[in-house]
Amino acid sequence: MTTDLATDVFEEHRPLLMGVAYRMLGRTADAEDVVQDAWLRWSGADRAEVREPRAYLVRVTTRLAIDRLRQVKARGETYTGPWLPEPYVTEFGGAAPDTADRAVLADTVSLALLVVLESLSPLERAVFVLREAFGYPYADIAALLDRGEAAVRQLAGRARRHVAEGRPRYEVDPARRRDLTERFLAAAGGGDLAGLMSLLAPAVRLIGDSGGKAKAPLRTLHTADKVGRFLVAVSGNRLPGMALRFLEVNGGPAVLVTTDGKPDSLIQVDVADGRVSTVYIVRNPDKLRHLADR
Repeated sequence: MTTDLATDVFEEHRPLLMGVAYRMLGRTADAEDVVQDAWLRWSGADRAEVREPRAYLVRVTTRLAIDRLRQVKARGETYTGPWLPEPYVTEFGGAAPDTADRAVLADTVSLALLVVLESLSPLERAVFVLREAFGYPYADIAALLDRGEAAVRQLAGRARRHVAEGRPRYEVDPARRRDLTERFLAAAGGGDLAGLMSLLAPAVRLIGDSGGKAKAPLRTLHTADKVGRFLVAVSGNRLPGMALRFLEVNGGPAVLVTTDGKPDSLIQVDVADGRVSTVYIVRNPDKLRHLADR
């Protein structure tokens, strides 16, 4: 295989590899590093011995992501305030023309799911991602991870149970989420507490991630009254040069708030039973930097 052909093969699979790495790590920069390391392994491999490039690349990427995740957990890093995944611009577009396929893709990269996946072991997370997000058979996952199929099935079962217990229910329909997001922003931006209360579920949560580098609640806010009053209070802090634009992030509509063209916040809502069930606000500048050109 020539160098040019090897590059073409890798680039063909790059979106898949990035999808695996990001779901494993929840951090765009770390996922990009893992994919770059996978390229280095691929470019230096004896490719004549590689019968299935896709399987080889997914295997390398998954193992590198597991190692990276183990390093993060071993360091026991502390984080100021609630943690959210780094926003990941999806824009599936024509990659998933079927509505059902698109819904699966959106669900497996959602903020709600990735928060729960943080509590899994690296192996459990790898098995869950490969099985639930990409539909790999258990036998293939076992080969990728050098584990017995029975052990992989046990890991998958534990991971599914944990996710089922920890993941809140929400609707993935993008049109409904977009409509409610627009109404939510109009009410919040206008300081309309009554309007907000009509959109918020009674048990709504607001999770703000600043990493201690911007203003955001240091604890998750619960109940419509607390979330609504907080949003109305901060709505009066609108700065000159502030603008809003919609992006597709983590499989659903989100709003990027910029100030003088620089990312300030990213807001996304989950919807259940026609009301906002969770409000996510990412303000950590380190997690928004890659959105500057979006």
